[in-house]
Amino acid sequence: MSLNRSEKEAVISDVTSLAAKAQTLVMAEYRGITVADMTKLRSEARSKGVTLSVLKNTLARRAVAGSAFEIVGDQMTGPLIYGFSEDAVAAAKVVADFAKTNAKLVIRGGAFGGKALDVEGVKQLANIPSKEVLLAQLLGLMQSPISRTARVLAALAEKRGGGEAPAEAAPAEAQAA
Repeated sequence: MSLNRSEKEAVISDVTSLAAKAQTLVMAEYRGITVADMTKLRSEARSKGVTLSVLKNTLARRAVAGSAFEIVGDQMTGPLIYGFSEDAVAAAKVVADFAKTNAKLVIRGGAFGGKALDVEGVKQLANIPSKEVLLAQLLGLMQSPISRTARVLAALAEKRGGGEAPAEAAPAEAQAA
């Protein structure tokens, strides 16, 4: 289906705004994927904050011109699906996880932080834990010394309190008798 000039300009402006907000672009070849599988991929991507788009490569090249993703313009050939995400690892994780279960989705490359990524680079990016997991790990590391100190102090207080409690309990029993 051919787009007229105004439709092409609208697509370019939409993708340009996506590229301006995104940190990561992942490109994958989708040749041979069923509609049901593509729908599953799109819903998974949507839930993770990833925007997937099937675009004409010439429009995609024009849309990313002048952005950090311009460096992968020469890789935009063949039937590609483009995944943009504001989260640094979300697009790579969604595409790589889907590619593990569906051999027809072939990762072609991507871009992150102004640098082009090859297939291995995208897979390595996908293996990085999400921002929420990293923040939870950092918080756990920060709380660890404090919680250990609190446990030691609680144990000391219990030990000291445990030695004094029977002495206090004896006079209370004597008063009751």
